[in-house]
Amino acid sequence: MASKVRGLYIIVDPEATGGRDVVEIAAAALKGGVSVLQLRDKSRDKGEVVPIARELRDLCDKHDALFIMNDDADVAQAVEAHGLHVGQTDLPVGEARKSLALHQIVGRSNNGMEQAMDSQQQGADYLAVGAVYSTATMGKSGRTAVGPETIRKVKEMVDHPIVAIGGINESNIADVARAGADCICVVSAVTFADDPEAAAAKLIEIINSA
Repeated sequence: MASKVRGLYIIVDPEATGGRDVVEIAAAALKGGVSVLQLRDKSRDKGEVVPIARELRDLCDKHDALFIMNDDADVAQAVEAHGLHVGQTDLPVGEARKSLALHQIVGRSNNGMEQAMDSQQQGADYLAVGAVYSTATMGKSGRTAVGPETIRKVKEMVDHPIVAIGGINESNIADVARAGADCICVVSAVTFADDPEAAAAKLIEIINSA
C-alpha cells in the first residue's frame, strides 16, 4: 500500500476550502489525477466526520487513490481508510497500529532529519517532511521552513516514501520534485483554486516534467 504514496497528495480540510464543500473539492481533485487524499477535520465530532470520511474513501476507491485519515485511528478503522496520518504530538506509530488492520498504512509528520529517522524507526510507512516553505496552513504547528535541500538529505538517509509538504504551489513544486520527493502534498494550491481539477492536473504535469 505504501508503494502507492506517489505523485500528488492533497489534504482537504473544511477550514481550508474557501467555504466550498470538502467532498466536491475532493471529487474534482481526484478527477485531476490526485494519488493520495487526506481528510483533516478538527472542527467536527466523530459522528459528523465518519459519513464524510466514508464518502471520500469511496471516491478514492473509484479513482484508485489512497484515502488517509488525519489523526483519528477510530475513524480510520470505522471507514476502512487506506491509512492514518499522525503528527509528532499525536499517537506514536506503534500505538496507532493497534487500532488498525494490517493492510492500513501509517504516515507521520516530520520537521527534519532527526524526526524522520525516528519515524522510520517507529515503523511509519511513509514520512511527511516539512514545511518545505513557510505556509499559513501549517503555521499553527510551529514548524519552520526546511527547504528542498532537507528533502534531498532525508531521501538519502531513509528507505521509506518521502512526502514533501508545506507552502508548495505551482511556482516551486518542480524544485521539490527535483529534490527527490516521492510524493508532494499541497493544500491551498488545490483547495482554494477556482478549478481544483485543473489545478491538480497542472501540478501533476509539472511534477512529471521536473
